[in-house]
Amino acid sequence: MPQSISHVYVHLIFSTKYRQPLIDDSIKEELYSYMGGICKHYECYPVQIGGYYDHIHILCTLSPKIPLMKLMEYVKKNSSKWIKTKGSAYAGFYWQNGYAAFSVSIYKVQTVKRYIQNQYRHHQKKNFQDECRGIFRTYKIPYDERYVWD
Repeated sequence: MPQSISHVYVHLIFSTKYRQPLIDDSIKEELYSYMGGICKHYECYPVQIGGYYDHIHILCTLSPKIPLMKLMEYVKKNSSKWIKTKGSAYAGFYWQNGYAAFSVSIYKVQTVKRYIQNQYRHHQKKNFQDECRGIFRTYKIPYDERYVWD
């Protein structure tokens, strides 16, 4: 094939440090938009960004021009700096060290998009850890509880 073709969707999940509920209503929409801008800058086009008070979900395409690890580094580093400019209440804001990333079939993009849109309703019944455990089970991903939460 003389041309490289890539169209990969990824579902990214990461939490605030120690799952502190710092993503409040006053900044969440602007934060999602800011993160979307970071993704677009690296040609990773956001489909849906959302979350809850203590974590973020990003569904986006992954550009072949940037490794996933670098995209996550840039999104977390730059959004953390941005949040800290929003007032003294956010001076100690940090993201957890790691993240979860899952490939998403084009046939499941709308399902994952709705899932992200419904985070507030979803978290009336489940906390972040239980949500992640369920996703790990769905994707059949082994994990060690000692190293997942920080």
